[in-house]
Amino acid sequence: MSSSSNTPAAAGSRGNGIPRVIVATTALLTFISFWRAAAIVLNDLASSAYYAGGEAEGYIGKTAPWFILAIMLFSYAVRAVYVESCSMFVRGGVYRAVKQSLGGTLAKFSVSALMFDYILTGPISGVAAGQYLAGLISELLQYSHLGNPLTPNQVDFIAASFAILVTVYFWWENTKGIPESSEKALVIMKLVTVMVVLLIAWCIYTAILRHSPLPPWPHPKNLRLNASALGWLAGSPLPHMFGIIAIFIALGHSVLAMSGEESLAQVYREIESPKLPNLKKAGLVIFVYSLVFTSLVSFFAVMIIPDSVRQSYLENLIGGLAMSLHGPLIARLIFHAFVVVVGTLILAGAVNTAIVGSNGVLNRVSEDGVLSSWFRQPHPRFGTSYRIINIVVGLQILTIFISRGDVTFLANLYAFGVIWSFTMNGLAVLVLRYTRPGVREFQVPFNFYIRGVQIPVGLSLITLTLFLIAVVNLFTKPVATMAGGTFSILLFIVFTISERRAHRGGAAHMEMDQFNLELESELTPEAVGARAGNILVPVSNHFNLYHLGNVLDRIKPGRRDVVVLHVRLLRRSASGENELDADQLFGSIEQHLFSQALSMAEKRGKSIRLAVVASNDLWEGILRAGASLQSSTIVIGRSAKDNTEEQARQIGDAWEKLGDIKPQFNLEIHLPNGDKIYKVLGPHAPNLTANEVNLLHRLWLRFSDVLAPQELHHHDVVHFALEEVKKEIEEGKEDAVVTRLRAHLDANQSKRTPSS
Repeated sequence: MSSSSNTPAAAGSRGNGIPRVIVATTALLTFISFWRAAAIVLNDLASSAYYAGGEAEGYIGKTAPWFILAIMLFSYAVRAVYVESCSMFVRGGVYRAVKQSLGGTLAKFSVSALMFDYILTGPISGVAAGQYLAGLISELLQYSHLGNPLTPNQVDFIAASFAILVTVYFWWENTKGIPESSEKALVIMKLVTVMVVLLIAWCIYTAILRHSPLPPWPHPKNLRLNASALGWLAGSPLPHMFGIIAIFIALGHSVLAMSGEESLAQVYREIESPKLPNLKKAGLVIFVYSLVFTSLVSFFAVMIIPDSVRQSYLENLIGGLAMSLHGPLIARLIFHAFVVVVGTLILAGAVNTAIVGSNGVLNRVSEDGVLSSWFRQPHPRFGTSYRIINIVVGLQILTIFISRGDVTFLANLYAFGVIWSFTMNGLAVLVLRYTRPGVREFQVPFNFYIRGVQIPVGLSLITLTLFLIAVVNLFTKPVATMAGGTFSILLFIVFTISERRAHRGGAAHMEMDQFNLELESELTPEAVGARAGNILVPVSNHFNLYHLGNVLDRIKPGRRDVVVLHVRLLRRSASGENELDADQLFGSIEQHLFSQALSMAEKRGKSIRLAVVASNDLWEGILRAGASLQSSTIVIGRSAKDNTEEQARQIGDAWEKLGDIKPQFNLEIHLPNGDKIYKVLGPHAPNLTANEVNLLHRLWLRFSDVLAPQELHHHDVVHFALEEVKKEIEEGKEDAVVTRLRAHLDANQSKRTPSS
């Protein structure tokens, strides 16, 4: 659609015939405490405790716990690299900085390795949860004499089936656009903490009672490297001639213990001020928690589970540990069930994190022009980037089918993505020390200067160690090397072809309106060109703009201004960015969306203002934008995933989080059938029904006679009743009040519902 003569009026242009779009460069973010940030990361990171120790022992023997401990200590150094990469907080995101410093080829390979990591996170977490569930079922069948223990094939089948069910469930949740909840993550980590404390205390008691010895020391001669552990190095004298090579092989088989570190970069943007100190606190909490949990599970497993049975528990290590503790069988079974429930929650959370992270990464590279906008096309109903979600989940389910529920197979593949993702991040941060020199809020320690040139010793050693482990893994994990290499090459080819087509197809968007993007640090009525008291109409999906049409039909020209707002949701994508560039916030999809809005305005001869703002929470982004624009009314369409009451409740919760100064808004929720629901955000007089007004009047009449000659008003009756309810709550009778209130609501509901 070419710009018509009506376009300047419809879009509020400044006389050049091109519609203006105000792009706010300051994101309207919702912030969380470092405790919640740590909980989100630990939901991903702590999940590795359920499978890392068993997988390591399967390759290197009983000395594995020492190498798990070494990896957990090394993870603190790797975390420092992520803290530095986050503290740069460069404009446009780390991907753009890496592309500028290392070039597009290495940047795309880095993203490919990260995607391999994310795609494998879901299957290995889901299958591990299934292994624990199947292990519990097998134990219950055996000890209740209801049947024989499950065979290995049956266990793997249950594990794969459970993983597919969990993946499909979170596919649907992400397709609908259900956001991750830091509150849920915190609740899960509280449950995990209870389990960890009980487990450690019980393990210490058992180990002391049985005088259990520590695992063999991490000396090369104590390593039991079989052919599967050596891979292509089997038959080579190198691991036996050079102990350091054997050590790196053992570290390579233990690297799964620090999977999930990249989640720290995902949540950095959301951490409350002071950002960097809180990031360090979150990092310390994560380090201590994962060090204690992951390493001690491995140590206690070797010390407590008998050698003769431990091999059968390598994919169900904590479950085997629970059943080997000293105590009554019924107590051990109950604790085993608790371990499985907690493990299922945290491992299932890692499945969701994998989908969220993959979606965020691919959205970011799409915004950067590496993937075409086809991938980000919104779902017709939910408005989510469902094509990316479908591709990611499809690859994850295919991986689960190929694995047939074998955690060891998945662990080998996963290790490839984990170590190369860390290595590329370390290399990028190292190169950025020289290509983007300057003062940083944080740097990895141990930096020296020679003739004014910085020598980053600490960062270099960390990157070199990661690179050596990655190279050794290439030779010791042949299946993972071939699969990971093939995946990375194929994804790299897809990126390259898509990027070239996107550049060639730039002219294909000429049929849509062209827009003049004007960057503003903040949204203001002056910047947008709208008067105070305007109507704010958020839009996100060009399939559902009926609420905008309703507003344009009723508004009279010149009376009130209409601001059409698009909130670009910032997804968690392991890419710490301070600000996104205009072309990242306003791409072809936003161009299509605003072209549709302009077309609707032009057909009605009405004027609209266009604005884009970034936020990590939709409702808070809308309300903060409304406050900045001094809007009086916010008009939204009906949510595709929630009913109108739940939608209004979510908006009300977001309004409560706005801060001390909360402006009042008239909220209109428009339904596709033309119906409208009106709400008021903020303190306001309730809309009383005729029955409620009559009841109040009768009470006033009764008490007026009793209290005469004192003067009593209707508001005195209301105030007295509210104070009585408040007094009951303060006296500890809240449950009784809630019970009566619930009965009142049920009675009202039954009156409104006609009998059949």
